[in-house]
Amino acid sequence: MIKATIIGGAGYTAGELLRILINHPEVTIDSIVSSSQADKLVSTVHHDLLGSQLSFTAQANLDVDVIFLCMGHGESAKFLAGNDVPTTTKVVDLSQDFRWQENAIKGGRKFIYGLPEVNKAAIQQADSIANPGCFATGIQLGLLPLAAHGLLTNEVVINAITGSTGAGQAPTATTHFSWRNNNLSTYKAFKHQHLVEIGETLAFLQKTDLGDLSFIPLRGDFSRGILATLYTHCSKSLEEVNAIYKAYYAEQPFVFIAEEAIHLKQVVNTNNAVLQIQKDGEKLLITSAIDNLLKGASGQAIQNMNLMFGLEETTGLNLKGSIF
Repeated sequence: MIKATIIGGAGYTAGELLRILINHPEVTIDSIVSSSQADKLVSTVHHDLLGSQLSFTAQANLDVDVIFLCMGHGESAKFLAGNDVPTTTKVVDLSQDFRWQENAIKGGRKFIYGLPEVNKAAIQQADSIANPGCFATGIQLGLLPLAAHGLLTNEVVINAITGSTGAGQAPTATTHFSWRNNNLSTYKAFKHQHLVEIGETLAFLQKTDLGDLSFIPLRGDFSRGILATLYTHCSKSLEEVNAIYKAYYAEQPFVFIAEEAIHLKQVVNTNNAVLQIQKDGEKLLITSAIDNLLKGASGQAIQNMNLMFGLEETTGLNLKGSIF
């Protein structure tokens, strides 16, 4: 069995990890670290785990097979600098600390960017994974096949709306119910931090000059999920583009190409990504939907763990959502 420790166990991503790992056939949970919740039952924070006897602890057991870092941005780098993590222990970091190429090597560890649909072979050989951002995952999955064929030479206009859980568990002025409910707003227009990792991956695949990425993120009045629309100019026919996407994702178990218009409820509470492609003249539109907490965070982290330990990447991730 794979022994796992979670650092930062009280947040949303840790809660999703626990829900999956409790039922994962190849994993046993060794310790769940939260300095603010130490010695309390996990169910006092993650209420849907009522009945579980798992408890938070203040001290981590680092002599395990894998550590999941679920802390705020900047905290993972501090943790690794301040703790002697065995070289035999694999690390999956869910923050942005190691996603950018300039930050990928820290403390003797080389962090591999953990987007399986582009880096599967490297992930299988890795001891440290930088789990992608939620917006970055949904957007990249919508564009990877085009980049792989050198087709992202024109500007790509991106609009993506995310649920409130994407901002984390601690309430802020723009996440509490009375502000978020029946409301919609843009933020970090053209400047969102996920653009760096998106650009690096697409440039790696494209090989030639990459067109501009113009990204407008939006805050939605729902709790989970990301719906992104991405459009650019492309001279290929709809049939040709669909064939490119289906071929690219043929061996990827969590990515599906839909013929009809897609919506968030198709993916919420699953590790799936659903894409749909449309054309109007030379305008190409890709719509992408994921669950920000699963395929955009914890589900993808488990997918990466499975690959690192030589398991089928779908192990423990047969999660079924509902449209109701």
